[in-house]
Amino acid sequence: MSNVMNTPIPAGVLSVVMPVYNEENTIVEIVNMVLARPEVGELVIVDDASKDRSWEKLQTFAGNSKVKLFKQEVNCGKGAALIRGFKEATLDYVIIQDADFEYDPEDYSIVLAPLVAKKADVVYGSRFMSTPGQVRYFKHEMGNKLLTFCSNWFSDIHLSDMETCYKAFKREVVQNLNLTSQRFGIEPEMTAKLARHRALRIWEVPISYCPRRYDEGKKIGWKDGVAAFWHIFRFNCLTKKRDCCIKPWEEVLKND
Repeated sequence: MSNVMNTPIPAGVLSVVMPVYNEENTIVEIVNMVLARPEVGELVIVDDASKDRSWEKLQTFAGNSKVKLFKQEVNCGKGAALIRGFKEATLDYVIIQDADFEYDPEDYSIVLAPLVAKKADVVYGSRFMSTPGQVRYFKHEMGNKLLTFCSNWFSDIHLSDMETCYKAFKREVVQNLNLTSQRFGIEPEMTAKLARHRALRIWEVPISYCPRRYDEGKKIGWKDGVAAFWHIFRFNCLTKKRDCCIKPWEEVLKND
């Protein structure tokens, strides 16, 4: 384990996919934080029809060769933005980054280490693995843990944080997922469809987390939590295994 986590990360191997919706107060700073990381070779930003000045502020990076900017003319949801971003990624590894400060890009090396060491195909960065940080909202954390428990029960993989933003993948793995969720259902959908194929190696590593308040722009609410239970059941129990991926996983993983 320690040898894996000490794996050196080559520069420029990571595509970061960032969905954006009404993040004018944080977008410039978080983009600069991401671009400052040596692991990052590409930042794919998908603005999901923001109603504030997010898209205008993103034009600051229009001339940056590492930044790819895409704008959806109609707001479709986080899932839709991620699906678009995954398709545009071109580097060896892909990670999801929210457009606020809840997740710290300094953790990229921790999340990438099992992938670069060729020990994992997917890595989840867990907020609940005894990492120090700001005190969190109890009900929100318990809700996340309940959803994770339900996801674990149906998928039969043991995660501590299914809803985490920091999910990192080999690019060929995430681009082979047949994803359909338009909103926050994308989280349980990804987990269910990854878990269905037992040859995929899924790791979990501790990350830092600094939750923001709803008055600071946090968007997920109780209705999304309730909907997540349906998505967990739907994608684990009602979705056929062949519909979870585009190509057979044996073809995608054959070079490992």
